[in-house]
Amino acid sequence: MRSLSVMAVLALVLMACSEPSTGPVEVKWDRDSCERCRMVLSDRKHSAQIRGGPQNGKSRVYKFDDFGGAVLWLEDKPWKDGVKTEFWVNDHRDGRWIDARKAWYLSGQVSPMEFGLGAQDSKVEGAMSFEQAVAYIHARERKFNQPGADLKGQAHEHQHH
Repeated sequence: MRSLSVMAVLALVLMACSEPSTGPVEVKWDRDSCERCRMVLSDRKHSAQIRGGPQNGKSRVYKFDDFGGAVLWLEDKPWKDGVKTEFWVNDHRDGRWIDARKAWYLSGQVSPMEFGLGAQDSKVEGAMSFEQAVAYIHARERKFNQPGADLKGQAHEHQHH
């Protein structure tokens, strides 16, 4: 009888410690690393999480130091548009996790990988929708991630326009 009680308590402890099956997970700041670039996540206002995986498999949470890196990483995943795929970003104002697909994005932010977008849950003048933010990320990637390109010159040109 006692071993049954111990097993029941152990089962409850294991369930309490397991990762939830939906929503963002707790980030171990300054310890967890970005799925795309392997940098440590330390910016609590520009990070992202994607929960997903093959439709017939168990979902997994992938963490990113910048929303832009998460967008680019997700592009070639066959499950990117799956109903179970979740995309979360930090609100740049207070760091809480919000749904990336419903968020509004402001440019001009200082973000870890210099995509420069900050997310928030309310629309303001000049904010981009998720779809516009994804297009913005792809345009920046095409412009600045070119082998042999003059990145310093392009960045200087970008600041003066």
